[in-house]
Amino acid sequence: MQDQLARISRSPFGPSEEEVRANLAGEASADAALSLHDAEIAAGGPPEGLGPEAPRDLTAAAFFDVDNTMVQGASIVHFARGLAARKYFKTSDLVDVAWKQVKFRVTGKENSTDMAAGREKALAFIAGRPTAELAALGEEIYDEIIADKIWPGTRALAQMHLDAGQQVWLVTATPVELAQVIAKRLGLTGALGTVAESVDGKFTGRLVGDILHGLGKAHAVRTLAIREGLNLKRCTAYSDSHNDVPMLSLVGTAVAINPDSDLREVAKNRSWEIRDFRTGRKAAKIGVPTALALGAAGGAVAAAITRRREH
Repeated sequence: MQDQLARISRSPFGPSEEEVRANLAGEASADAALSLHDAEIAAGGPPEGLGPEAPRDLTAAAFFDVDNTMVQGASIVHFARGLAARKYFKTSDLVDVAWKQVKFRVTGKENSTDMAAGREKALAFIAGRPTAELAALGEEIYDEIIADKIWPGTRALAQMHLDAGQQVWLVTATPVELAQVIAKRLGLTGALGTVAESVDGKFTGRLVGDILHGLGKAHAVRTLAIREGLNLKRCTAYSDSHNDVPMLSLVGTAVAINPDSDLREVAKNRSWEIRDFRTGRKAAKIGVPTALALGAAGGAVAAAITRRREH
C-alpha cells in the first residue's frame, strides 16, 4: 500500500492519497464482510431474518449506518466502556472517550480530529492481540450495553427489508469484527466496517487503507453491490450524518435517520425521507415511511411470484 501511495504523491493527475486510502478501505471492508458472512452461514446457517423459506429479492438491499442511526450514540464508545470494565483501558483513556461521546451526542457530528486520535489509541490497544479475542469481547459487551441502545424505529425499518427478502448490511467506521457482532445479534446479513490488518490471526496495529468513513463507505457499498449482483437504484441507505452523503447518493432511495443539521438540509433539498426517532413524540408521528414500505412490499411480492414459478 505504501508503494501505491508513494506513486500517487508523485503524480499530479491521479486520485489523492485520501481517495486511495478510502478505496483501499472500502475494498478491504467488502472482502471482510463477505468472508465473515460466509463463515456465519457455514457455522450455523443463514441469519434469522433471511431464512431458507423467506422470499428472496436478489437485486435489492438496505445499508444502515450504525452510530446514532441504528445505535444510540457511538458504538465504539460503548465497546470501550465494556473494555474499561475489564481493565483493558486506563481510567484516563475512558474519560477521554466519554468526552468525545458527549460532543457527539450534543452536536450529532463526527470530528475528524477525534476520529484520528481514537484510531491511534485503538490500533495501539489491539496490536498483537488475537482477532478472535476482539470478536468474543464484542459478543459480551453487546449483550451488556449495546442491546438496550438499539433504536426500535430503525430496527423496524431493517426488519421491513428483511421481510421483503432483501439483504441488510451495516456500514460503519467501527471495526468490522465488532460491527459483525451487532449485525449477527440483529439477524442482519452482515456488516461493512473498518478493517485492521492481521497476520496469523493477530492484529498488526495497522489499518488496511483507513477508517471506513465518507468516501470509504461509498466505495465499500459499491464494491459489495458489484460482487453480490445488486442494483444500486433498487437499494436503500440510511444515515444520520452529513459525512455519509457519498453513500446516500449512491442508491435509489436515501433516508436521513436522526439527522444532523447539515444532513437535514441536504435531505430537504434532495427530497430524501427524514425520520427522527430521538423523541417518542416524533417517532409516534412518523412511523414507517410509506414509500419505503410500498417499495419493500413490491419487492416481496415480486420475489414470491418468482419463487412460485420456480416451484
